[in-house]
Amino acid sequence: MLRFICFGSGSSGNCYYLNADGYGLLIDLGIGLRSLKKYIRNYGLSFGEINAIFVTHDHTDHVKSVGAFSGEFNIPVYALQSVHEGMQRNYFMSKKIIPDNKRILNPDTTILLEKFKITPFNVPHDSSANCGYFIEVDGITFCLVTDMGHVTDDIRLYIEKSRYVVVEANYDAMMLKNGPYPAFLKRRIMGREGHMDNLDTAELLSTSLSAETRHVWLCHLSEENNHPELARKTVETALFDAGKWIPGGFLKIDVLKRKVPSLLYELD
Repeated sequence: MLRFICFGSGSSGNCYYLNADGYGLLIDLGIGLRSLKKYIRNYGLSFGEINAIFVTHDHTDHVKSVGAFSGEFNIPVYALQSVHEGMQRNYFMSKKIIPDNKRILNPDTTILLEKFKITPFNVPHDSSANCGYFIEVDGITFCLVTDMGHVTDDIRLYIEKSRYVVVEANYDAMMLKNGPYPAFLKRRIMGREGHMDNLDTAELLSTSLSAETRHVWLCHLSEENNHPELARKTVETALFDAGKWIPGGFLKIDVLKRKVPSLLYELD
């Protein structure tokens, strides 16, 4: 059994929790430390069951509290070498990771931690580097990929192999184009090193999900340039047209909230 919670998803802070048989890990820690501690207590979880932190990339909304939490609880932090270097330069990350807690990952190289088999893979974004994570636990396959400017063959490959998928649906193109953001920021978001819009995510899922996929969570939605129901309906329509989803079927599609923790999901 693999347990999954999202503690935050979006530019206000990202943090995801996985636990298998008492061994737990976080993917990203961009929410405030006080908020994380409150959530851990509210869910009846144990700080002793957070054994590792994995980082996707070095933007503040993903790493704000990594150094502080790692230092307080002596938890190792796993990231690509370039991401570690980017975190060291990030002045919004006031507490840095001490050298003894740094662990270096390599793309497409699997590491083993207790029951977890964890494989990072490259994801295009305008950060020092960025990776998604493909995770296996007792035959359960889970993939998280966020902050991607465009889809790569690797991203498709790992989503195809996953029973559970967390994937970015950041913005609606028309909302962004007609919205208040300055032109340079719109270009950045829509660029090949930016973010995914709803239609791009819908295309990715409709062509890449396998018949074994049971649950998809849409993550990192923009507060100004998207809406949860719009993202959900866009994806559901594409999957329905591709014959991969029907209302009430076994494939579930949910949208992760920006500032409100999710349910605790038990994955099998």
